[in-house]
Amino acid sequence: MAYPEPQGADREMVKVNPTPRKPRVLLAASGSVAAIKFGNLCHCFSEWAEVKAVATKASLHFIDRASIPKDLKLYTDEEEWSSWGKIGDSVLHIELRRWADIMVIAPLSANTLGKIAGGLCDNLLTCVVRAWDYSKPMFVAPAMNTFMWSNPFTEKHLMTIDELGISLIPPVSKRLACGDYGNGAMAEPSLIHSTVRLFLESRPQPSD
Repeated sequence: MAYPEPQGADREMVKVNPTPRKPRVLLAASGSVAAIKFGNLCHCFSEWAEVKAVATKASLHFIDRASIPKDLKLYTDEEEWSSWGKIGDSVLHIELRRWADIMVIAPLSANTLGKIAGGLCDNLLTCVVRAWDYSKPMFVAPAMNTFMWSNPFTEKHLMTIDELGISLIPPVSKRLACGDYGNGAMAEPSLIHSTVRLFLESRPQPSD
């Protein structure tokens, strides 16, 4: 015999926890000779995250496309314009911003640092940054000549991007590609990778 449930009885609510997905990492390279290490960086992140990549025209001078994982899409300025034809079409820099959980710019050149600090957006990379939702994290790993790094403009620009909430992975001192010795070399890809991964693993896992 079935008995009626007492009125006002609390019913147990069953909560379904969505399965966490892989983090979505947007990697970006600007025009520094340190971009020769971009393929290595892409491989590091691709082992545990969903990765898409953005490269400026200047960075392509240094990036060996054969070093990029075969299943990783590398977007350039050409795709920014060719993907849009009419009102209603998707806008690439907006779609990349929506897709990503985090953005990592490595290397960040002095020129691109200045553009970001000044709010300029004249290529795909800087358009993504200008449209970025700063409730989501962004990391940058600068790479430039020692005198460019110590230039007063660099300090001002770093202060500006810090106010936006952008996290800095500082450069290191070593013999630079130009032959000078000093601070300004991009941190090693292994350090960039471990810094970002530890940060992401300390946060709640994303889910759809």
